[in-house]
Amino acid sequence: MGNVMEATWLRSTRDDTRRGDTRQRPIADLIMDSPAETQEDLADLGEPKVDGFALESFREADEDKTVVGSVAGDGKFPGYDEYPPLSIDENDRESRERERAYYRAYGIRFAPWNIPFKRRLQTMAVLMHSLSIAGTMSLFFFLCAIPLFWPIIVPYLLHMLLSKAATDGRLRFRSERFRRLPVWRFFANYYPARLHKTHDLPPTRKYIFGYHPHGIISHGAFAAFATESLGFSEKFPGITNSLLTLDSNFRIPLYREYILSLGIQSVSKESITNILSKGGRNDEGMGRAVTIVVGGARESLEAQPYTMHLVLSQRKGFIKLAVRTGADIVPVLAFGENDLYDQVSPETHPGIRRMQMYVLRTLKFTLPFLHGRGIFNYDVGLMPYRRPLNIIVGKPIHVKQARDGAEVDMREVDRLHGLYVDELRKMWDRYKDDFAAERKEEMTIMA
Repeated sequence: MGNVMEATWLRSTRDDTRRGDTRQRPIADLIMDSPAETQEDLADLGEPKVDGFALESFREADEDKTVVGSVAGDGKFPGYDEYPPLSIDENDRESRERERAYYRAYGIRFAPWNIPFKRRLQTMAVLMHSLSIAGTMSLFFFLCAIPLFWPIIVPYLLHMLLSKAATDGRLRFRSERFRRLPVWRFFANYYPARLHKTHDLPPTRKYIFGYHPHGIISHGAFAAFATESLGFSEKFPGITNSLLTLDSNFRIPLYREYILSLGIQSVSKESITNILSKGGRNDEGMGRAVTIVVGGARESLEAQPYTMHLVLSQRKGFIKLAVRTGADIVPVLAFGENDLYDQVSPETHPGIRRMQMYVLRTLKFTLPFLHGRGIFNYDVGLMPYRRPLNIIVGKPIHVKQARDGAEVDMREVDRLHGLYVDELRKMWDRYKDDFAAERKEEMTIMA
């Protein structure tokens, strides 16, 4: 009986989606401003820069919409059965069912007052992280207004400007105790988020994790790789993984200490090379890993609920770095990342899309026009919906390191990139019916 009701509810949701009635889908609470909205500096990764390092040159909106590869809806991609079946968390269905209970006022659905206290704590955890930049900056300016702190503030600012802590690869400010605080468990259970392991990763290798899709703010990447809330170290023992973000985040007073303590590092070429070449089991980077949100800000503009548009076909810079450092490449597919917010569609608002692309090309970041839910309602606010996040860590692709000083063979880069895309397609076909049952379309690889 329960399965019949679940199937009926899913069909109803799909029908509502086709009619454009998004208010019938289950939604929920809160927003965070994750530092994991990373990756313009390195992960945009497309065409060669002057220094030879690959960075994507931003194209016009029409070019960016070109579909260069998609997974067929009728058949499965060959090799998809290499991936094991994964369990579906009962909490996924529980959170959806709870949010069907509400009362409406002025067209807005409000959360009931009898929400369990643990759900309030989850909301507070996400809110705390959402306000981390605003909170640390407010505290800094407050301290600046007190002359007693001036002798401390001036040396601190000099240290912040000159420090190489975000790029030297030493990870000396990383705090495992901070990464394991109970608050992060509340943060992850808000959605809820789960990290799924499909293959073993030997700690005798080094790795570059490619996270897809970017979503609006990459909440899943933060939960999985900047904290221990999803149990990364238990699932992959012996591997120290660092989430990467824009270098500009390390120029925000006090906020830099917050993200450095989480082990977050700069997404620059220097930073990645140092992380994967120093420390580890043999002081050559073995047992270390970095996580790059490859699609970058450009992909965030494609984040529409119940879709999977990956800006990937021309992004090969992370593959080049893998060849230079000898790091194996690990695809990561996050089901639900795009479902956490609604944003304006380029088809219905082409003028807004042109403005967003102009800002992206000029300033290297973008301005999504989005909305989510509020703290006490399900329809109005800037907080992410309470929709499940299932983060699948795929099969590692072995990479042979290039000789020191040798040019990277682009044919090898293209081969590895093709294997990487194939693994993502296998993962999509294997798990789409489990974790993307409400999808509007199949996964699409874009230029």
